Amino acid sequence: MRSFFYLLITLVITVSCKQKKENVAVEENPAGIVETDVAKEWITLFDGNSLDNWRGYRMDEMPSEWIIEEGAMAFKPGETGGKNIITKQKFTNFVLSLEWKISEGGNSGIFWSVFEDEKFNEAYQTGPEIQVLDNAKHPDSFVEGGTHKAGSLYDMIACPDTLIKPAGEWNLCVLEVNHKTNQGKVSMNGTEVMTFPVHGEGWDKMVDNSKFKGWEGFGKYQTGHIGLQDHGNPVWFRNIKIKEL
Repeated sequence: MRSFFYLLITLVITVSCKQKKENVAVEENPAGIVETDVAKEWITLFDGNSLDNWRGYRMDEMPSEWIIEEGAMAFKPGETGGKNIITKQKFTNFVLSLEWKISEGGNSGIFWSVFEDEKFNEAYQTGPEIQVLDNAKHPDSFVEGGTHKAGSLYDMIACPDTLIKPAGEWNLCVLEVNHKTNQGKVSMNGTEVMTFPVHGEGWDKMVDNSKFKGWEGFGKYQTGHIGLQDHGNPVWFRNIKIKEL
């Protein structure tokens, strides 16, 4: 009887210890899963080593004017223009984060919702643009009420000069486009610059008050490519990543 009692006590202790170990494993595992899920939220579009996620607008290949230089995607103008590039993948609702650096007196841009068609020769004919510019020396900086300055939603909403670092220095741009909430956001160097509608009556009103009024395809496509502009000036981009919403 005493032996049976000792055996019963031993069995209870063993089961209890096993349950505690199992509980510890269950408690630790979700933390690991959460970290993995968070890491997977961002898609790397350029990591400093490969241009594989990009190609030329209305091209199958990457234009030779775009190279990798010291971990950045660099554009070196050639004899002919029109060497805009786009992501191979299309996006609808997303947060895009990247850093850009412009040459002295230079001009470039960041597009979204770019739609490829033979009738559209340039990415800017369909894709709205966040301006990349040397505000101090490029003439675009001094026209249209500041809506052509760096960080601006081009020709629609101006970004203050004070949020932009000068030519030759890196600027961090974060663009959010969410058609589910009908809201776009732009932040420059950690400060939110603007919010705006991305479709519907509010968006159409902004377009009608801009140079894009009457353009057949401008801002009409909710799903499209991310694009970077050849405006004939050297420009650099790095740490390009995107998170789908």
